[in-house]
Amino acid sequence: MSDFTKAVTSLPGHERIARTPFGATIHIHATAAETNGTIGMWETFTPPGQGPAPHTHTRETEVFRVIRGTYLFLCGDNEFVAEPGAVVVLPPHVEHGWRNISDQPGQMFAIVSPGGCEGLFQEIEASGADTPEKIARIEARYGLRNRLTAALGLDV
Repeated sequence: MSDFTKAVTSLPGHERIARTPFGATIHIHATAAETNGTIGMWETFTPPGQGPAPHTHTRETEVFRVIRGTYLFLCGDNEFVAEPGAVVVLPPHVEHGWRNISDQPGQMFAIVSPGGCEGLFQEIEASGADTPEKIARIEARYGLRNRLTAALGLDV
């Protein structure tokens, strides 16, 4: 970890780019390594009809602000629609997911606390993980649980 004694900046055109298993592009703005673990920040650019499968974070709270598009969120037994301007806070240890239900690409700004799971996107990108099983192994290392991590015996 760093001392986090200087500003962390992410300038337009110089973001770190990664991709998700569901086809979204991620622009990473700040990492746990840069903020002494306090937060991670990124933007997700989601194709229409796409989003992550339901999953559970075991470490962090997620905050999303919808910038473009309309998203259908699931959190536990609740399902709701979030349009531009909406802010959604998702607790750890509760299964959740979301999907861009608009016919245009969507955009959300995300913050996690504590930081760390933004490394998931970087590791998937850097490793070239190209199968659900390889991705599930990375997800498990970052404390994410879902049906595939359970089926592979990787739950944390």
